Amino acid sequence: MKISILGCGWLGFPLAQSFEKQGHKVKGSTTRLEKLSELRQARIEPLWLQLTPEPKGIGWDYLLDCDVLIVNIPPRLEKAGRGFHPAQIRNLVNLIKDSSIKQIIYVSSTSVYPDLNREVNEEDITILSQSASPALVEVEQLIQDLSQSTLILRCGGLMGYERIPAKYVAGKKDLTTGEIPVNYIHRDDVIGVIEVFLQAPALWNTVYNVVAPLHPTRREVYLASYAPFGYKPPTFKESGMNPFKIISSQKLQNALDYWFVYPNPLEFFYQL
Repeated sequence: MKISILGCGWLGFPLAQSFEKQGHKVKGSTTRLEKLSELRQARIEPLWLQLTPEPKGIGWDYLLDCDVLIVNIPPRLEKAGRGFHPAQIRNLVNLIKDSSIKQIIYVSSTSVYPDLNREVNEEDITILSQSASPALVEVEQLIQDLSQSTLILRCGGLMGYERIPAKYVAGKKDLTTGEIPVNYIHRDDVIGVIEVFLQAPALWNTVYNVVAPLHPTRREVYLASYAPFGYKPPTFKESGMNPFKIISSQKLQNALDYWFVYPNPLEFFYQL
């Protein structure tokens, strides 16, 4: 297949490499000029493109000349404001309408879910007013309104390799969120899920949570990941009940013939 990835960052680049190794023709975009040579060396056709939110760069038509487009750009809602990412996607949608794309995957986030102090699933967020991140739901709907076959993947906290949970809390004292369950997913499993979905077109045109099936506490995950890398462990204190959510990936597990490589965040693979 001809596969284009808009956003060859921490997830998009290894995803592109995996597709290339399988024999697909892969094009990838980056906003960093210095990364063009890295993509080229990996036999991924590189393009310098930006959505600011207007499209910038040369080669949008070439990127969108593909069978499958994977949209994997960070929304940056806090820095750029709530309206920025929807504006990016509206401009992208206008380009897609004139393209030959058959399938579109949008990499979304489980940050759409508010803390409801219970297990949540895809049906808990179907309209903007239900969401903790209405802008992301608006973007999901813009993608779903296209005439192409679409797939929305709400990914949990992306971890693995150099993204080590303990790194972000090393040496911190009196953390009050230690008992909150995590909703993590290993990068290898996101890549694996996407690859399997490309072989299962009948399962498209819906939304799936992509989250590891098990949900240990932050305390357990932090303390399991500090020692092998020499991080100073954090300390914790009791603070009563903290708001939380446990994001279910049961819909994905029921639909897809996929075995998680890392179902338990306590056993994720990390590497500096």
